[in-house]
Amino acid sequence: MGVFCEVIGKVLPTIIGKNVTVGHSAVLHGCTVEDEAFIGMGATVLDGAVVEKNAMAAAGSLVRQNTRIPFGELLTHVIMTPKNTEEEIAFISESATNYSNLAQVHAAENAKELDQIEFEKVLRKEVVRKDEEYDSMLGVIRETPAELVLPDKAPKAT
Repeated sequence: MGVFCEVIGKVLPTIIGKNVTVGHSAVLHGCTVEDEAFIGMGATVLDGAVVEKNAMAAAGSLVRQNTRIPFGELLTHVIMTPKNTEEEIAFISESATNYSNLAQVHAAENAKELDQIEFEKVLRKEVVRKDEEYDSMLGVIRETPAELVLPDKAPKAT
């Protein structure tokens, strides 16, 4: 389903390619966002605009009607800036995957039974710790008490 564009008097579809990141509160209206593009938080992409592959509309930017952000370029507010670096292009590609993975983590958390959630709360209180890298820098070795190890997480006997 498209949206009616008053300026050109026709219906324009909103087309979103593959592996695209769309930040929260962004508005996509009768535009095309090509594969592996990035639309930042609160950005607005208007009728007939095209965000090409590996291009980015930064947070809060406005992509005006019939504007094209070329391959690999960054638009901040309404000012086009130089091409994205290789690191920025890699970030764009990874970003959609990261959000997809995060959605799966949230889905798994939401699927847990109440008693498993309560058990994990106790576990976190009893075994408060920093990450292993932090602990190793301090020379600290921490072990989880056996009574707090989930059955499927217990070390295997060798």
